[in-house]
Amino acid sequence: MRPIILIPARLHSTRLPGKPLADIHGEPMIVHVWRRAMEADIGPVVVASEGQEIADAVRAAGGEAELTSSGHTTGSDRIFEALERRDPTGEHDIVVNLQGDLPALDPGALKTVLEPLTDPAIDISTLASPLDKEDLADSHVVKVWIDVEPGAGTGRALAFSRTADTRTDGFCHHHIGVYAYRRGSLARFVTLPPSASEQAVGLEQLRAIEAGLVIGVGFVDTFPLGVDTPSDLARARTELSVLVR
Repeated sequence: MRPIILIPARLHSTRLPGKPLADIHGEPMIVHVWRRAMEADIGPVVVASEGQEIADAVRAAGGEAELTSSGHTTGSDRIFEALERRDPTGEHDIVVNLQGDLPALDPGALKTVLEPLTDPAIDISTLASPLDKEDLADSHVVKVWIDVEPGAGTGRALAFSRTADTRTDGFCHHHIGVYAYRRGSLARFVTLPPSASEQAVGLEQLRAIEAGLVIGVGFVDTFPLGVDTPSDLARARTELSVLVR
């Protein structure tokens, strides 16, 4: 595998305006995400954004950034544009899509998301962690049903949902929105129109399943903190305080 990690980021956020540039111990959040990706040491890391301020912040920290169109509605579209610009000759055959709001992500998770792709039948891979009982009924928590239990190696995604009663078969887990695409699978995915179920519940991965793309799943022990609100940001500052001492 010859992976590249692409981190889509945009300034506009309804719950936390200017989120990628939110300060965490003297550095913008997007820089912390870039650092976690670099620590994984699986390939080059590029931040893809329409915002010059975001690109400047990443470059000031020593990272790489690619300016993209402001018209993208999904991170997948944004990273595909950045990929085509950064690697037009196709040197990288695996594309990792890392959200720009996971500053406390364990870098080892980015190695784990590559594991399902050792199976040539897998088109896209993602991550899951154990689901707490209190999260089972929470519609803000995205669930993934997998054909194997944790500890049995990697599995395949059967369904994704925000509710707990979607399927009776498979094993329900907490989905983590980190993806690794085969390059050809990403190129196909961004040409597909949004599916009806995707639009109904706001889960982009349903488009892939309905198009027949096979999604593999790797397991990690804990769900990483995502930053969407001021309270999340406060928690991230606490979690990252150990790393910046």
